[in-house]
Amino acid sequence: MADTEKKRSQQMVREESAYMAPAARIPYYDLVIDHGEGAMLYDVDGNSYVDLLASASATNVGHCHPRVVKAITDQAQRLIHYTPAYVYHTPEMELVEKLCEIAPGDTPKKVVFGNSGSDANDAIMKYARAYTGRPYMVSFQGAYHGSTYGSMTLSAISLNMRRKMGPLVPGVYHIPYPDAYHAGVDHLSEEEQAAYFMRPLIEATETYLPADEIACVIMEPIAGDLGIIAPPKAYVEQLHAFCKEHGILFAVDEVNQGMGRTGKWWSIEHFGIEPDLMSVGKSIASGMPLSAIIGKAEIMDALDFPAHLFTTSGNPVCCAASLATIGVIEDEGLIERSRELGAYAEKRFNEMAEKYDIVGCVHGKGLNLGIDIVEPGTRTKCPKDALKIVYRAYDEGVVMITIAGSILRFQPPLVITREQLDFALDVLDRVIGEVARGEVADDIVPEGKGW
Repeated sequence: MADTEKKRSQQMVREESAYMAPAARIPYYDLVIDHGEGAMLYDVDGNSYVDLLASASATNVGHCHPRVVKAITDQAQRLIHYTPAYVYHTPEMELVEKLCEIAPGDTPKKVVFGNSGSDANDAIMKYARAYTGRPYMVSFQGAYHGSTYGSMTLSAISLNMRRKMGPLVPGVYHIPYPDAYHAGVDHLSEEEQAAYFMRPLIEATETYLPADEIACVIMEPIAGDLGIIAPPKAYVEQLHAFCKEHGILFAVDEVNQGMGRTGKWWSIEHFGIEPDLMSVGKSIASGMPLSAIIGKAEIMDALDFPAHLFTTSGNPVCCAASLATIGVIEDEGLIERSRELGAYAEKRFNEMAEKYDIVGCVHGKGLNLGIDIVEPGTRTKCPKDALKIVYRAYDEGVVMITIAGSILRFQPPLVITREQLDFALDVLDRVIGEVARGEVADDIVPEGKGW
């Protein structure tokens, strides 16, 4: 679906490099997008691509969905912005009720808005400490929660997110994420895996981290940038029970994995647990700048104004986009679609793993998969081959990136058609074979690209 002419894109990228600071973009290929529609992207050179990234899972209902575009346009003609810090507007009032309705669990909920997933995770720290009166937070190694100081402190996935920026927010501890495959314990039973991964937290609370001083454990129920890793269900159940026993809040980050991405509204629903606090962003408004904290009402009443308000949060255009996005997911059956097409894609990737010894484990749920690229016949990560696959796929009209060094990130818009999906999977099957056979030169990947 793409030809090989990308001259205008390349020239524009060279010119922009004089003005764009490097901290704001992870460099891959020189794709300059002109427009998008559904699961398709079109660059300034006239090439078309099947999008397997969905703007980092921020466009779950696809690019420029007509219903979302109409909601944005109609609202912009009525009121572009007035801060909810002082007055009310109807899109915000409708959205808080809708978010409480679709949140997991039956406990009464309340909502506050922000502008990004990062500030939503900052809010989890604020509310947890305020409600419990406790100082400490527990997060996970390999977590990505955002780039503001609080969310950056909760994160633990990249040195460049912390280098030259200390001291960070005090009182945050990290424990290993329950990734059985990469820890080499996937041969154990699920209960044994759960015990293995609970041990670091238990040992910490027995030696240097008093359990009765922990405010909150925050977890990605499926770890996004760590590789789209689904933990053992028994582990999440035991962790939640541990929190309950010690009066610790259990919070989940649904910024990447929520809004139907995993084949349920929220990834925590795969574990049958109602969280105390939940952060939402990215696809909540189809990529418009909006985030939310949805929490149990009692906890959300622990802070009073102006502890968490922003002039532009709860923007009426963004709220209208969110209401339309939720409506599309419900009315077009995109959650079921994610389950069905995700199972099909997983089957195709597992077939590739049987054919090519550079494909390791395939993991995730729904249209939300991570595909390990490894040294032949091992579990050793191979970032070089993963990037070769990404660049060859780009040449063939498929947009995809790597995460966690050598894991292919598969997160297409949930509206992707079967024809588009088959095209993308056929391309990946072909280019993975080329890389496995040593037919792709190392220099296809420019130096310094990728995570």
